[in-house]
This record gives sequence, C-alpha cells and structure tokens, in this order.
Amino acid sequence: MRTPAIGLDVSPRVRSALLASVVLVWQTVPLAASAADPSSPTSIFAPASTPADAIFEVSLFVLTVSAGIFVTVFGLLVYAVLRFGRHTNDDGSEPPQVFGSYEVELAWTIVPVLIVVALFLASARVIASVQNPAKPADALDVVVIAHQYWWEYRYPKLGVVTANELHVPVSDPAHPTPTFLTLFSADTDHSFWVPRLAGKTDLIPNHPNSMWIDPHETGLYLGQCAQYCGTQHGKMLLRVYVDSREDFDRWIEAQRQPARADAAAARGRQVFEATACVNCHAISGIGADGRFGPDLTHFMSRDTIASGAAPNTPEKLRLWLRDPDAIKPGSGMPAMKLPDEDVNAVAEYLESLR
Repeated sequence: MRTPAIGLDVSPRVRSALLASVVLVWQTVPLAASAADPSSPTSIFAPASTPADAIFEVSLFVLTVSAGIFVTVFGLLVYAVLRFGRHTNDDGSEPPQVFGSYEVELAWTIVPVLIVVALFLASARVIASVQNPAKPADALDVVVIAHQYWWEYRYPKLGVVTANELHVPVSDPAHPTPTFLTLFSADTDHSFWVPRLAGKTDLIPNHPNSMWIDPHETGLYLGQCAQYCGTQHGKMLLRVYVDSREDFDRWIEAQRQPARADAAAARGRQVFEATACVNCHAISGIGADGRFGPDLTHFMSRDTIASGAAPNTPEKLRLWLRDPDAIKPGSGMPAMKLPDEDVNAVAEYLESLR
C-alpha cells in the first residue's frame, strides 16, 4: 500500500503574516546596527555619561529578554503552522482535545512572573542609582529654566547666566566631577533630554525637578525638548558643550565679565536701549535687565540663535532681527519693524558682545 504524500496547505493570510514577521526581523538588524553608530549625536546606543550608560545597559537587558520571548513564541507559531496546518489528506475532523494540563498551566504562570520580577528588579536598581546619586563637594550646580521656546542656564555658585548653550566640564572617571541640574519651568511643561548624557526629565511649573550628568568625553552633545510645549516645540533644541576643565574655567571667567563697550557700535546700543529690546533681554553694564528673553551679555560666544534653530551668522542675525517668524514662527520674538539701518546697527552692537 502506497502512503499518500502529505502536502501543507497554508492559507494566504497566515502566509502573509509569517512573511511580514520575517521581513520585520530582517529589517530590524541593520536599523539597530546603524543606531549603535557612536557618530550619531543623539544616539541612545552611544552613551557618554553614567546615567545614560545605566539606562543603555538596562535597555539592552530588556531588549534581550523581549527578543528571547519573541523568538520562542514565533518559533512555536511556525512549528504549529507547519506541524498542525491543513494537510492534503486531512479529513476535516477535529483533533483530540486535551484539558486541564497542570504542568502547562503552572509553566505559563511561573515563567512570566519570573520574567516580570527580573525586569522589575533590573529597572528598580537603575532608577535608584540614577535618582539618588552621591553628590561630591566639588560638583557643579546649574539651574535650568525652560521657557517657550528657549533654555536659560544659571550657575549660582559661579555668578554666570547664559542661554541655550550649556557648558559643563568633562568628568574624569578617576576624579568624577558631575553636574547637577535643578530644573524649573517658567510657563508650561517641558522635558530636558540629551540622549547620550541622560534620560528624559520633565520640567513642570511650580514643581522643581532634578537630574545629573557626568560626561566622560569632551565635545558637543545635542538634545531636544521632549515634551510638547507649543508651536515651536520642535525647534526648542539643546546644545551641551562638554569642555576640558581648563577650557571650562576660561569660559566661566569670560562669562563673568560685563558687556564690552565698543565705541563703533554705540549707535546700535542706542537703538537697542530705545526700543522694547530692554524689556525682554538683559545685558550687564547697560541697565537692560529683561527676563522674558535670553541674556545677551555674551551673545557672540554662542554658535546658534533662536535656541539652535539657526547658526549665529551675520545674515541669520539680521534676518532674525528683521523677521523672527522667518526662522521660528510663533517664538514670541516681536518683529520691531525697524528700518534697515537700525537693524544693521543693532546687529553690529550684538556682534560686539563677546
């Protein structure tokens, strides 16, 4: 007697689902590899600070466990489809039904509980280490105030106030010098996130928050307000400059100096003081003490304007003064409707503030 050949008749829907799953897994591999490229300025896969490194490690652990679960479940699914799918010699009868398997029920209860407990303990350990660090006596303190749509930085122990570009010293692993940030919001909810340095931390009105970083490498680290805060949320960018200790000390000393008096820019200063600019901006040494906009005392020490929305170049600066909405619509910076000669004069004055 000849045994009939057994063929597998898998429905088109099942076939499509299996194919889509395989494609998804196949595409995930190169994406993960590209995300791990340390040249990416915002990659969570290239941590450069202790909090970011701790978050990265627990993320890998969770990803590994999740991948193991996925592979196991997907493997069982493929096996079930291939082993118990419709065959050519299938008579259509219902297979034997098995109920009340104590061993199976115990396994699918205990194993998930153990997985959840392991994930909980790993996450709790990282949360405790990130949120309750020991603070050395020589740690740097910075007060961060979020505004729509820019960042204000105050160094209370050093007497420095700046905006949009945060400078901190590199932390030598042998002699750690962490930076502790106290976070406030002047208006609505914001979120401070520099992926390579730490996780997201919210800034909530009337509720001080805190975080810390200890960058191990000098360089520029980019970030973003990670909480929708209004029209220009997408252009409320973060730039953290990690300097060597010597460069940071020089930067602090320069920021402590009053605005430089430049006789060639005297007319621009007059225009600045005669308009509403002084109501929003502060410049030490001339009586401008506004708090609604960034401190401009050392404006030209910054690489960007409008919280990173544009480079700090003569062309962009004049465009910003003439028509702020051309760079950052809804930013709150008013168009003063100044004639071109006054725009150029104010720009020349700001370009003298180093």
